[in-house]
Amino acid sequence: MHSKSLSMLGLARRAGKLAMGHDMAKESVTKNKAKLIIICEDASPRLAGEFNRLTGDRKGVELIQSHITMDEVHFAIGYKAAVMAVEDENFSVRIIELLRQEENANDN
Repeated sequence: MHSKSLSMLGLARRAGKLAMGHDMAKESVTKNKAKLIIICEDASPRLAGEFNRLTGDRKGVELIQSHITMDEVHFAIGYKAAVMAVEDENFSVRIIELLRQEENANDN
């Protein structure tokens, strides 16, 4: 389970620094607010490709194809979305660290 990263996403949402869903995340990227894009593992390939293209030429935006599912996001945060944009540098750095730690722990 990705409980620490999901908890941090919940904190970012309560702080108003998380844009959830396709339209809000896309707007966040186009307005240069997004620092991190997280795509759930069960998101459609079309959605992942769209955000790969959208963030490909933008500096300061990292895209992570995570192992978090939409159901896990829904259970933890209360909103079901396949893509999220984190709009705060500090939150994004910490979420990236936690996602990488959790993925390394799952690989072992």
